[in-house]
Amino acid sequence: MSDGAATKNKKEVSDKNAAFKEIRKRDGRIVPFEHEKITDAILKAAKAVGGSDRGIAENLTRQVIQNLQQDVHNGIIPTVEEVQDAVEVALIENGHARTAKAYILYRDRRTRIREAKSELMDVVKEILVETSRENANVNNSPSAKMLQIASAASKQYYLNNLLPEEYARAHEDGVMHIHDLDYYSKTLNCLQIDLSRLMQEGFNTGYGYIRPPKRIASAAAQAAIILQSNQNDMFGGQSFPHFDRSMGEVIRGLKNIPEYEEIYQAMEGFIYNLNTMHSRAGAQVPFSSLNLGTDTSEEGRLISRAVLEAFRHGLGRGESPIFPNVVFRIKEGVNFSSEDPNYDLYRLAIQVAARRMNPTFSFMDSTFNRAYGDEVSYMGCRTRVIANRHGPEVSAGRGNIAPLTLNLPRVALECRGQQDLFFVQLDRLLRLGARQLLHRFEVLSRLRARDLPFLMGQKLYLDSDKLAPDDSIREVIKHGTLAIGFIGLAETLQILIGRHHGEDSETLELGLKIVEHMRRRTDNYTDDYDLNFALVATPAEGSAGRFVAMDRERYGTIPGVTDKDYYSNSFHVPVYYTMSMFDKIAAEGRFHKLCNAGHISYIELEAPPVHNFEAVDHIVRQMAVSDVGYGGINFPLDECRNCSHSGVFNQNCPECGSHDIRRIRRITGYLSTDERFNEAKLSELKDRRIHFVPGDQQ
Repeated sequence: MSDGAATKNKKEVSDKNAAFKEIRKRDGRIVPFEHEKITDAILKAAKAVGGSDRGIAENLTRQVIQNLQQDVHNGIIPTVEEVQDAVEVALIENGHARTAKAYILYRDRRTRIREAKSELMDVVKEILVETSRENANVNNSPSAKMLQIASAASKQYYLNNLLPEEYARAHEDGVMHIHDLDYYSKTLNCLQIDLSRLMQEGFNTGYGYIRPPKRIASAAAQAAIILQSNQNDMFGGQSFPHFDRSMGEVIRGLKNIPEYEEIYQAMEGFIYNLNTMHSRAGAQVPFSSLNLGTDTSEEGRLISRAVLEAFRHGLGRGESPIFPNVVFRIKEGVNFSSEDPNYDLYRLAIQVAARRMNPTFSFMDSTFNRAYGDEVSYMGCRTRVIANRHGPEVSAGRGNIAPLTLNLPRVALECRGQQDLFFVQLDRLLRLGARQLLHRFEVLSRLRARDLPFLMGQKLYLDSDKLAPDDSIREVIKHGTLAIGFIGLAETLQILIGRHHGEDSETLELGLKIVEHMRRRTDNYTDDYDLNFALVATPAEGSAGRFVAMDRERYGTIPGVTDKDYYSNSFHVPVYYTMSMFDKIAAEGRFHKLCNAGHISYIELEAPPVHNFEAVDHIVRQMAVSDVGYGGINFPLDECRNCSHSGVFNQNCPECGSHDIRRIRRITGYLSTDERFNEAKLSELKDRRIHFVPGDQQ
């Protein structure tokens, strides 16, 4: 088309547009009508499908305006929506179907972006009143509110600008849940930190070098600083995989060997710090875990004893520490039999657990952990990282890169309970989840070492010592895992067979078949993409209520499925189902070996078993027999903030009558106070039933 012809067309369009001087925006504002914007929008849609002729776009613009003049009468100002409707009609009537589709998709995306902005403002208003309870360990401080506002804005940005449409829509529709979406391109999930190296070499937090400690108290303080500093570089948990061994090495390297009282004071101070030092701009304390119990050296044993004793005594007024989550390793020949060198530490561990719910217990002799000796380490949230295609199979220096959770009940609902179709649809969702994790991996691979100054700058990640500041972290994070998680196996079975897996062996076998299927597919992705894909039994704090609310709106209230405010945690038997503790452990224990990225099982007790340590011993031993990898005991733990009395209170403190009660409960692995639980988890908490001793059902 010549310049003269184009000028003529523009004049004709302008003449035809004489009746339209203004247009009404969506917010009601009246602005000048600019026909060039219609032409530009049409041309942009055309280019999306290979077109490039502006002349055609201008002709279509003329037709759009002519149609508007016929439809809009008496000087009424057209709206933006009316103009866009007219564009779609003109494109279709003139045979530009592909361009029309591109235009409609673009229009839909712009609509979603506008809606997201509106939703964001609503979320901000809510946060300004009270901090979001999606994370039970985020407090209600001003800094927490600022963090939550930034988080909400980041989520909307990634959904509408970074994620491919299929992943964004799957997340928004509740087909799957992309965890910590607000950190999508910023950082990794979690890490098991090699404390020994940092204690030997020192480290730098960005404001100066911290030399190796010369006293055990300094070592304990530095350990807390390390957890806090790395939490600021990551969005998930921080853990020391061999805390007893690492701190024992520190003691052996000191000129003056400390007495036990000094070691105890250092460990007590360490625990105090982890319950008071805030990270993430002051919004929360670090999600910290310690693995200990298998170091048989004198120094390592002293560390384990001091940590356990400090937990038993509690904080300043006897309060139960929320952090760190202590994971006591169980291993035959080390601490599980009376003749073992650390048997006394095991006995102390079960006594402390009976009072504090900590420690939890990991089992080094389970069929899937045995090959690694005592190398396998867990985090309080249940994360486990050990197998590695790209380097040594160790815990230290490795962690999960990113997780997602699949909505299993949605798959079953969409299949109307047909089992054959369920597995076909499950495969489709698994592939979608794997591709989403691959996308996140590629996005994170663009980060440079300098973008994570403590994590990579202080060489915490395995092989990060090989990176220069401007190097990509891609080759280093290959040591981590990409975790595909799932939620609501119990509700899925209810849809498919009319029962859940706590009720009979047939349903349990189907549940195992489903999870085995997911594990096989996950292993296939590991081979296909040469990355450490793994299957995780999702903790499901935020997604438990989000999924069920969306499914109830879509499918209605279904007994045993959508009639509660939450879906059951991963492969767990529903918390409301009454069964013996040993039957529960036996049923859930069969799933642990399948969930290689993490798993946990709990037994619910009526009250702290402070006068029945043997009950805890029986539970732990039953877990070992049932091939459990990681487990713990739960019970209500109430503490009066006025007089420090503890126990189980209905309302007021029975000692002083105070209403100011601290109610500690376990959520998704970590401890928290119930006022920080979201509505779904509060509902689950109310539904929890006690697991009785066989032969003693009430």
